[in-house]
Amino acid sequence: MIEIRHLRTLTALREAGTLAGAAIRLHLTQSALSHQIRSLEERLGLPLLRRARRPLRFTAAGERLLTLADRLLPALEITRRELERMGAGRAGRLHLAIECHSCFDWLMPAMDAYRPRWPEVEIDLSLAYGFEPLPALARGDLDLVITVDPEERDDLRFFPLFRHEAVLLTAPGHRLATRPWIEPMDLAAETVITYPVPLERLDLYRHFLRPARVEPRARRTAELTAVLLQLVASGRGVAALPRWAAAAFVARGSVVARPLGREAMWATLYAGIRSEHGETAYIRDFIETARRTAFRELEGIRP
Repeated sequence: MIEIRHLRTLTALREAGTLAGAAIRLHLTQSALSHQIRSLEERLGLPLLRRARRPLRFTAAGERLLTLADRLLPALEITRRELERMGAGRAGRLHLAIECHSCFDWLMPAMDAYRPRWPEVEIDLSLAYGFEPLPALARGDLDLVITVDPEERDDLRFFPLFRHEAVLLTAPGHRLATRPWIEPMDLAAETVITYPVPLERLDLYRHFLRPARVEPRARRTAELTAVLLQLVASGRGVAALPRWAAAAFVARGSVVARPLGREAMWATLYAGIRSEHGETAYIRDFIETARRTAFRELEGIRP
């Protein structure tokens, strides 16, 4: 019933104070403007103007519509400008989540490098989706997810960032600390510390233990990488992490890193986005920035 043009008309009337002045502002004839106002009044069943007054005065109903116009029209204009910038690839939203919790150390510098180049992109790192961010990405709650578990589906696309070696971490005095590499049976008597995710999503189980039909003695979980490493360092168990994620602890001698298998075990980290954003400039540039930052910040990764 009430259209945007009606709100613009009432605002022009308030600003001009006369029908003639408002008609000029709206690029209408005075007759067309009068007809539009009377038509709206008939639809509403209420007068909007006190026409006997000079300058024009609004009735209570007219003032109520002006209040609506003052709230709605500026928001529409802001949205229009934002959509124009988005259409030009200069603005938008980039809400991220990390499935790989050891990724914070290099992702934060990537965000810092990205922001000055794309100041009109609203960038945010969400912790609300825990270890299951891909459904949120598909729904549109997130715009990019860093993951080691790409899924084959039409609505999502995954771009490889880098390959990294997964290693077994032990306390320095642990019985496995002197092994040249770790075999699956070596973990049969161990407590393995992992992130709190289903076992089928852990590379240690999927690609190392279960193909050899080996089950560790026990499993313990920790949500934070730093806590996980502290547990390993204190002899509470062993853990498998990317070599770069434990580099500082290894350098200090707090933990020992050993290859998983004679040939070592490598995995690929991906950036996942919705397929509709595959060519969006500011999203593709973030992926490239993240990749460049990783190779600058991390040791031992491969293209």
